[in-house]
Amino acid sequence: MTPNDEGKRIVVGVTGASGAVYAQRLIQCLVEANVETHVIVSPHGRQLFSDEMGMARVDGAALLGREDSRLVMQPYNDLASELSSGSTRTDGMVICPCSSNTLGQIASGLGGNLIARAAQVTLKERRRLVVVPREAPMGHLDLENCLRLSTAGAIVCPASPGFYMSPRTIADLVDFLVGKLLDLLGVPHDLKTRWSAVRREPGRREQA
Repeated sequence: MTPNDEGKRIVVGVTGASGAVYAQRLIQCLVEANVETHVIVSPHGRQLFSDEMGMARVDGAALLGREDSRLVMQPYNDLASELSSGSTRTDGMVICPCSSNTLGQIASGLGGNLIARAAQVTLKERRRLVVVPREAPMGHLDLENCLRLSTAGAIVCPASPGFYMSPRTIADLVDFLVGKLLDLLGVPHDLKTRWSAVRREPGRREQA
């Protein structure tokens, strides 16, 4: 990725809803954009990386293929972390994927782990919070929790990739969603995820 967004600090929470590939790609893109990326993975999120990505461990080397000082792993149960305080400046938080359990915790104002607490801090400080639910279909309680979070200032961005880019691979679908999340976080990127790109390449759509 060529864009540089030096100075930004983004928090990424990863929970147990299916979609580990979204989380890994998002983290990779944030680091490549020179964003200080703080990652919190729940126990079910770690199991998700194991089941869906074959990761024996979840750290910088596993997520990026290398160690990188811009990626900071934060313990899930460390409520003494700097991210628990609003005095720690961040430029937003994204929970990708966001399980129904985590959705309910945040919507209820609970903060019993660092993902939920950091989300509460993000909301109370009026910073950008993006939650990425993947559950389908969504139950009534999930829909109510999404509405509560939206009313509180969060952005609900379901893991629903669009097809107007004529995707050819799973990676294309992943990049569509990740590009949308980067846009919502204000992080520049060069992923081809916008409608304007489709209109400039009519032949690409006809051949797909």
